Amino acid sequence: MKSNLYRILVLEDDEILSQTIKQFLVLENYEVELAFDGEDAIDLTFKNSFDLYLFDINVPSINGVDILKSLRESGDKTPAFFITALRDIESLTSAFDSGCDDYIKKPFDIDELLVRIRSILKRGNPTLVYKNIKFDLFENRIFKDEIECNFGNVEKEACALLMKNISKTVEKSSFFDVMNKPSDAALRVLINKLRKTLSVKITNIKGIGYKLEKS
Repeated sequence: MKSNLYRILVLEDDEILSQTIKQFLVLENYEVELAFDGEDAIDLTFKNSFDLYLFDINVPSINGVDILKSLRESGDKTPAFFITALRDIESLTSAFDSGCDDYIKKPFDIDELLVRIRSILKRGNPTLVYKNIKFDLFENRIFKDEIECNFGNVEKEACALLMKNISKTVEKSSFFDVMNKPSDAALRVLINKLRKTLSVKITNIKGIGYKLEKS
């Protein structure tokens, strides 16, 4: 199976449903973060970059619509779906006015959700660009100066984590999630290979993780 490099934030206060959604998405090789209330979701959006938001509306602390409004006002254009039991036209209107891309009513078919996710991600930019490096996510190929780099899936996933979070620290645990035999020593070897092959500045944030510098 081709490695998938997309990260999805799921905001859902029903823990059973939340874990079920995560299970299916992980089986499709998506990386998934879970939030069970609005404040946790906002914190996660500050700490990480995501490719898609899946938000319930009626959640504790801050509702999904208000969260998306604030994200859009801050310039966050990440595609967003609402997954909700609300069916009235006012809720539907409010959801789309807040900037959502899709609205899925509970109960829903998980296969339909997966189809919608694939569709919205394909419409986005499938290429990450950093200086003279291009990462074609759909083809899962990395190029430096138009020459393809000979990387395995672990190197590619680590590279994607860094390129999606330029100037942000990627925690060691995120790298460990994509490694076959994670350890601090193995991670140093991995990062050094990326540095050498791509000729990029990756800073070690001691005890926390690594950061791809903007310049």
